[in-house]
Amino acid sequence: MAGNDWLNSYLEAILDVGPGLDDAKSSLLLRERGRFSPTRYFVEEVIGFDETDLHRSWVRASTSRSPQERNTRLENMCWRIWNLARQKKQLESETALRVTKRRIERERGRREATADMSEDLSEGERGDPVSDVSAHGGDGGRTRLPRISSADAMETWANSQKGKKLYIVLISIHGLIRGENMELGRDSDTGGQVKYVVELARALGAMPGVYRVDLLTRQVSAPGVDWSYGEPIEMLSSLNTEEDYGDDKGESSGSYIIRIPFGPRNKYIPKEDLWPYIPEFVDGALGHIIQMSKVLGEQIGSGHAVWPVAIHGHYADAGDSAALISGALNVPMLFTGHSLGRDKLEQLLKQGRLSRDEINATYKIMRRIEAEELALDGTEIVITSTRQEIEEQWRLYDGFDPVLERKLRARIRRNVSCYGRFMPRVAVIPPGMEFHHIVPLDGDIEAEPEGNLDHPAPQDPPIWSEIMRFFTNPRKPMILALARPDPKKNITTLVKAFGECRPLRELANLTLIMGNRDGIDEMSSTSASVLLSVLKLIDKYDLYGQVAYPKHHKQYDVPDIYRLAAKTKGVFINPAFIEPFGLTLIEAAAYGLPMVATKNGGPVDIHRVLDNGVLVDPHDQQSIADALLKLVSNKQLWAKCRQNGLKNIHLFSWPEHCKTYLSKIATCKPRHPQWLRNEDGGESSESESPGDSLRDIQDLSLNLKFSLDGERSGGSGNDSLDLDGVAADRSAKLENAVLSWSKGISKDNRRGGSVEKSDQTGKFPPLRRRKHLFVIAVDCDTTSGLLDTTKAIFESAGKERAEGSVGFILSTSLTISEIQSFLNSGGLSPSDFDAYICNSGSDLYYPSLNSDDRPFVGDLYFHSHIEYRWGGEGLRKTLVRWAASITDKGDNNAQVVSPAEQLSTDYCYTFKVRKAGMAPPLKELRKLVRIQALRCHPIYCQNGTRLNVIPVLASRSQALRYLYVRWGFELSKMVVFVGERGDTDYEGLVGGLHNSVILKGVGSSAQVHNNRSYPLSDVISLDSPNIVEATEGSSSADIQALIEKVGYLKG
Repeated sequence: MAGNDWLNSYLEAILDVGPGLDDAKSSLLLRERGRFSPTRYFVEEVIGFDETDLHRSWVRASTSRSPQERNTRLENMCWRIWNLARQKKQLESETALRVTKRRIERERGRREATADMSEDLSEGERGDPVSDVSAHGGDGGRTRLPRISSADAMETWANSQKGKKLYIVLISIHGLIRGENMELGRDSDTGGQVKYVVELARALGAMPGVYRVDLLTRQVSAPGVDWSYGEPIEMLSSLNTEEDYGDDKGESSGSYIIRIPFGPRNKYIPKEDLWPYIPEFVDGALGHIIQMSKVLGEQIGSGHAVWPVAIHGHYADAGDSAALISGALNVPMLFTGHSLGRDKLEQLLKQGRLSRDEINATYKIMRRIEAEELALDGTEIVITSTRQEIEEQWRLYDGFDPVLERKLRARIRRNVSCYGRFMPRVAVIPPGMEFHHIVPLDGDIEAEPEGNLDHPAPQDPPIWSEIMRFFTNPRKPMILALARPDPKKNITTLVKAFGECRPLRELANLTLIMGNRDGIDEMSSTSASVLLSVLKLIDKYDLYGQVAYPKHHKQYDVPDIYRLAAKTKGVFINPAFIEPFGLTLIEAAAYGLPMVATKNGGPVDIHRVLDNGVLVDPHDQQSIADALLKLVSNKQLWAKCRQNGLKNIHLFSWPEHCKTYLSKIATCKPRHPQWLRNEDGGESSESESPGDSLRDIQDLSLNLKFSLDGERSGGSGNDSLDLDGVAADRSAKLENAVLSWSKGISKDNRRGGSVEKSDQTGKFPPLRRRKHLFVIAVDCDTTSGLLDTTKAIFESAGKERAEGSVGFILSTSLTISEIQSFLNSGGLSPSDFDAYICNSGSDLYYPSLNSDDRPFVGDLYFHSHIEYRWGGEGLRKTLVRWAASITDKGDNNAQVVSPAEQLSTDYCYTFKVRKAGMAPPLKELRKLVRIQALRCHPIYCQNGTRLNVIPVLASRSQALRYLYVRWGFELSKMVVFVGERGDTDYEGLVGGLHNSVILKGVGSSAQVHNNRSYPLSDVISLDSPNIVEATEGSSSADIQALIEKVGYLKG
């Protein structure tokens, strides 16, 4: 710029810290037609294309008439550019440090895990290339499950599925979901995932062997939102396919959208704000599944509940929910991430526009990442669309390591113990499509296009004329791009490639379908910037009459757009920098369009199957132009690619997707509530004497010789919890034998969860007779404080307690022997409580019928719910090694954390913390065990002086859900009393359908529940109507008034 050469010099000085200007890449990016372009540099290199504000400042500066104003603006911009360049270098350095740290931690974890499992892996355990890849879903057609290649093959497979009556539950919480007229693009939460889960539910419901599919989502009855989203149930119409597998259908069969009310009742909120209400959804979904299982049991289960064969969570929020629900029901879980939090965090940090704290505040990213880690802990199978998700996204997580996963799979195939280690399997299953309505143009496809392209006939789709009006010669082949105006979609590079390749411009037209818009000023700044760049490039290369960019189109216009491109013998292109999957490529192939697509991401897998086009480097403008020119100029190549796509497109159909999906589910070990399993004979002869169920529980505990603390009487028995198909040890076999022998629960209770009539109450624990349950989950520093709080809550119940309409549950981190000492010190009886949730939720006891001989009796069926992925002895060794490494350097390296064997039980490893302030955060311990493929739930308790490590899906809140599942006591009739502060599992006790009373001034003095990577507000919504707070020093009368306020103790 004349008179401002100092600006260019300044920018050149900034560039001196990077590659030289003679470098090929620098020359390409920084020089335009032989001279330096600062605009192009800071837009594309320094700050990224998203920094539209700085670009506007440049435009305003360059057009300023006043030299003084122009120089001032340019000087300010120089400082901004310098600051951005400095930030970019700092971010690059921080990223390199994070990557290095993650690699070191991962390698250390692999070494320790391998050392625990064996001294040296055999050749078989190292795995061969085929088996290593197949563990992740296969690398080619030979390593994948056999695909359906004909209608006969599908018919054969369908016949093998007849007789099965599967119940499948899908969960997708956020966005607006309905079966017809989906409002895709209405907001960022209502997009491709909504379409995918609806079509998956519909397709699964039409498969042989599947009786019912429920898609659970949020019920929304809010102003500005259509009334249909407030309907509790919506039946999905079946696919209009020609196949009829003749499967028997019944009254409740088919696919349904089930809308669960949770969160603000009259408000539609984005997914980032849904986190505090997840427990409420879990409780509501649990109620629906239990009720539906009973209904299906009456219809197809001969009176026995039909539990879901799998619960499939979609996205992080649903993955968190699915883990809790599958843990409460003891059924297998599947997980699909769709979009992953760690990957998004990395991308946002690289942009440098937001700090880590700002990112977390905006996107609740740390809460999302922890939910994804929990989903990895609990899921059997992770389903992805492409291998790119595995190689570049899932490997960022502590809970998934592809290398260690292959080693564990090798051991499992050889029936060698994994010592409690587990890694979920990853299955690559591309999304399906509906092809029954697609009719490719076959008649005159090899002939010249009809003349009516110049003047479309009245019967032609309206969108054709809307596009054709842009072209001077509409008969030329059409290059079609269908993408929103997002920098990641790389549309500008496509326009440049088209504009700078004269042979391509002479042979073809370019059509850009970039969403819908009314005015550029009304678009988001990022989208407006991309569109303005496209318009400027059209003007720069004088592409008028050769490029179409219509403002509007409907969802039903998209098939007609594909048909038009195919009619002109055109090409479909996806030039995105990274494409996670590329569903539009499959859609285009179904209409007979060859493709040119990015070589980064899902298109690689699609091209391997369809072989209908060319893959290109999205950064290489020339290769994009060459690939397009090759396809539109070579008619034989075009016809071959078209034919290949049409021949192989059935491999991406919904029946094929569902067949692979159901095959994966079939590999999961069946799990369901243990006390409801069918047993051979003897059901009709069960004893109807009072207390039958509890006596069975008591007999089990006596026969297995459990101590008061639930400790093991023989060997550790933890190797039996390897849960990878390894044979169980002697104690586990004994337990299984006793469980099989015992009836455990009455026939009536197997069939339902309703409360029994008063004349039958002796068959069940006292809690079944209660109208309400008060759960005392206050975590105090001393037992005297807990005793005072307990007595105050007892008094608040008044006459209802005396009449027996209100029962009590004690939920604590104490062992059962410590609870007995607590009761004795306060003059309380074991029968004052209906149940005892102890060891932070890893053990459940009831008051014994023979209180003199044995005051408590353990519920061993509870252990069958929480033992999933329990690491046992392998976990214990890792924890002991970790505890030994935590020392106080200022106190002669004294051990800060030490094992407490006398307090540990089969399902709770306890450690004493000598100095609570020096104990490492829980997130570090969780990371350590996850990296080593161990799954557990660590909890700091007793004012931070004790560490309890329990199974990953065990907790005090999950124990309450177990009581609901087993005994049928509704969660909405529970009142949970907690202190102002508590153990690190405190947050799970506050949310949900139950009412919570927070006792101010009561609880642990140490705020150990802050031991997380996200704020408490991301977990608990204190403005919920289910949560009330008692002022500090509240009397029993005050507590009673609060309980009455939330609708209890009335009448």
